[in-house]
Amino acid sequence: MTTAPRGDAASLFATPRTVAEHRADGSIVLRSPEPLGASARCTGDWLEQWARQTSDTIFLAERGSADAPWTTATYAQALRQVRAAASWILAQGLSAERPLAILSDNSIDHALLALAAQHVGVPSAAVSSAYSLVSKDFDKLRSMIALLAPGAIYVSATKPFAAALAAIRPLHTAQIISGHADDADALSFRSIAETVETLDVARAFAAVTPDTIAKFLFTSGSTGTPKAVINTQRMLTSSQQAKAQTWTFLEPGRGDLVILDWLPWSHTFGANHNFNLVLRNGGSLYIDGGKPAPGLFATSLANLRSVMPTVYFNVPRGFDMLTAALRGDEELRRRFFGEVKFAFYAGAALPQNIWDALEDLSIKTVGHALPMVSAWGSTETSPLATDCHFLAERSGNIGVPIPGTELKLVAAGDKLEVRVRGPNVTPGYWKAPELTKQAFDDEGFYLIGDAVKFADAKRPERGLFFDGRVAEDFKLNSGTWVSVGTLRVAGIAALAPLAQDIVVTGHGGDEVRFLVFPNIAACRAHAGLGDTAAVNDVLAHDKVRTAIAQALTRLKQQSSNSSGHATRALLLAEPASVDGGEITDKGYINQRAVLTRRADAVARLNDDASSEWVGL
Repeated sequence: MTTAPRGDAASLFATPRTVAEHRADGSIVLRSPEPLGASARCTGDWLEQWARQTSDTIFLAERGSADAPWTTATYAQALRQVRAAASWILAQGLSAERPLAILSDNSIDHALLALAAQHVGVPSAAVSSAYSLVSKDFDKLRSMIALLAPGAIYVSATKPFAAALAAIRPLHTAQIISGHADDADALSFRSIAETVETLDVARAFAAVTPDTIAKFLFTSGSTGTPKAVINTQRMLTSSQQAKAQTWTFLEPGRGDLVILDWLPWSHTFGANHNFNLVLRNGGSLYIDGGKPAPGLFATSLANLRSVMPTVYFNVPRGFDMLTAALRGDEELRRRFFGEVKFAFYAGAALPQNIWDALEDLSIKTVGHALPMVSAWGSTETSPLATDCHFLAERSGNIGVPIPGTELKLVAAGDKLEVRVRGPNVTPGYWKAPELTKQAFDDEGFYLIGDAVKFADAKRPERGLFFDGRVAEDFKLNSGTWVSVGTLRVAGIAALAPLAQDIVVTGHGGDEVRFLVFPNIAACRAHAGLGDTAAVNDVLAHDKVRTAIAQALTRLKQQSSNSSGHATRALLLAEPASVDGGEITDKGYINQRAVLTRRADAVARLNDDASSEWVGL
């Protein structure tokens, strides 16, 4: 347990409270005793409100490079363009059956076009740009477009998307819209945003209800064709209402909300949590053109030096890279820990070594630990289901049920499977009634597939810990269960900084083993090799292999139980595949997809005669 001085949670968050109902069948239902307050009718009401009340406040900002000035849009400017674009959308006959598809990354134009569609009851569907720009076969993109049958498709520019657009051309009759004004083969967004507003916009806006579909968000499709998750207006607004009741610093008059964020709007975390957090509370969103990846994080750091956010959001890989940067930049470190109220991690569990490093740096810089909070949910829960709005003692606490949402915990082997019910939960998958039926139990709880455990079973208000995916865990021949989620995080921490991510295997065997996606830059540095050293040479270097072996030994010392450590590790030279569903935009590795796609690597790892793997 940490004894570090902590920030004052009472000034930021509501007191966590949870009621536990123990049922005769052994299940436990958890809920907040605080009722959910009245939610907005739709997200468009927020835009209308702030355009009236704080018309000149910056809503969105972006810049094309680290040394360029920020281009901004105020709430009043945004509403004018949203209404204009909505007029065009209505004139084209777009609808739920002919929605707006967006293939590009985050941008002001992307945001305004999506808001315009939603303003008049037309769903938008942001598709990860990786399916267009990184994919080699476009199979998943084709399946998404075939399912949506969009009436309009937006890209930032047609040239980089030319191959993807050609691949999907036979599957739709949509108008192509480009953010680049000089693209002769598409209609420019600028011209759409200058459409004369018609009276139909006000009528269509008034007709939007909480049950109106706001957007479609796609699942990763790691085990098949991606599913389109229906996101209603009620889901989005109730999720933000619950957030406001847990993050009390958001109350009017408590201070400005400024976010600098890269998280993609094709995922629920970046879109429904972060973007809508800004929109609901009249804040300012600075779109970060960088991301936690080699060659791109420098842009994120330059943006951070330009705009210090109120709350800092990132995924574990981003926090890892941030920690290294803060160590080497005293001015940035002083500003970051002095101005950021707290940090929020999600997307995957934060390794404890990163948590400890940030805590240590903040104490040395400002005299107290940076508050670190998290939450839990999925695309189907928009995304908030639990919120850790208190100062947890260590990484991994996902908090308590938000107001209005219930969790049902059901025994699954030696774990507690968790299910979710509430206004934030999807009504189902678009054009997939059988999949929808399979996704809910007989009480209407969504079968999310995760397991949790109590921080303290006698005090449920102390929160829950994510305990892995139920389907990912497996038994060794000894009958011992391997908790994949827990071991993955422990393994990443033990192999830091050489491991970027880990896939846990050992199904049907006597021992646990790791497939390791290495941090090539860190491995090069550890081996004393230059930036141009070949990947295979780096991974075969004695210093790298020795460090991996020593890390496996340390992990065994922490847990000698056969399910608590790995005896072998195989370093993978090939990065995680987008086409294979192995990785998301947020950098989260899908265990099942990797094990399926890399069966040959698993075989080499299990081959006693192989010299490729590293042992204890």
